[in-house]
Amino acid sequence: MGAKAGSSPRRRAKENIAPAPTIDPKKTCFRLRLAYSPIHRWGLYADEPIPKGRKIIEYTGERINRKETKRRYAERQENYFFTLNPYWTIDGAVGGSGAQYINHCCNPNCHAQIVNGHILYKSLRPIEPGEELTIDYRFDKDVDKVTCKCGAPACRGTINLKG
Repeated sequence: MGAKAGSSPRRRAKENIAPAPTIDPKKTCFRLRLAYSPIHRWGLYADEPIPKGRKIIEYTGERINRKETKRRYAERQENYFFTLNPYWTIDGAVGGSGAQYINHCCNPNCHAQIVNGHILYKSLRPIEPGEELTIDYRFDKDVDKVTCKCGAPACRGTINLKG
């Protein structure tokens, strides 16, 4: 299939570039920034000190049922799903707050807490400016094994729980 008449190669290339990820400042409690991560693609970083036990950001996105989750999972290379309960999943790729870019680590500095249908990421310990925010994804041991690249001294080698 040829290019549209009158469109330049530069314009066609620009149209195929995904938009840069963003952070919704209405969903954050601290200054955060997105940057390249040695763990995986994009990462979310603290731009100011974050004390232990504080809410950092809410994980937002489109609420979808399990059937739609399976359909989207099969058609995408990158998925930003967070299971809210046995029926609902939050798709952070659609209307996400930026929390979807928090990467997995076997020794995380954050944890997730579900409160009244909202997914809140909170600090497990004090977090310094420039530090990448991480969470233990705790993928079920029965789903496809995913290799971990966190680099933590006690890395279990997978983001799945060990059986």
